[in-house]
Amino acid sequence: MDKRDEFMKKAIALANDNAVSMDGGPFGAVIVKGSEIISACSNTVTPDNDPTAHAEVNAIRAACSKLGSFNLSGCTLYTSCEPCPMCLSAAYWARVDRIYFSAGRGDAAEAGFSDSFLYEELALPLEKRSIPIERLLENEGIAPFELWRENESKIPY
Repeated sequence: MDKRDEFMKKAIALANDNAVSMDGGPFGAVIVKGSEIISACSNTVTPDNDPTAHAEVNAIRAACSKLGSFNLSGCTLYTSCEPCPMCLSAAYWARVDRIYFSAGRGDAAEAGFSDSFLYEELALPLEKRSIPIERLLENEGIAPFELWRENESKIPY
């Protein structure tokens, strides 16, 4: 069996277990570096009361903690379902090298997990989004970035 299939089967097994255990949603994710599983997590949104506790985000957090780095270059993310916009963004921020997924966003939507609204919202101008977004204290808000640029001891990311 291809190692990629083995890692994906692990992610799917986590999703299957979570789908029946009531410990979260039907999602699982595995992060691999080389041929070693660095983290393997499921969705814990409901038990953690944390809407960001998707399997991919949990796996990224665990992998970063284990590796002692916020940069997961050299790692691959295997996820039981196509990542939602938040999880996809987290994978980009973490700099994973590659993402493999099994079920698609349409499959998730049929089970009640539709990301369509989020994709549509992100494409809208701020003034047309369903949550009002308004810019305040623009000049003051720029100050932290000026301080960051001047900080010679910063750790870029």
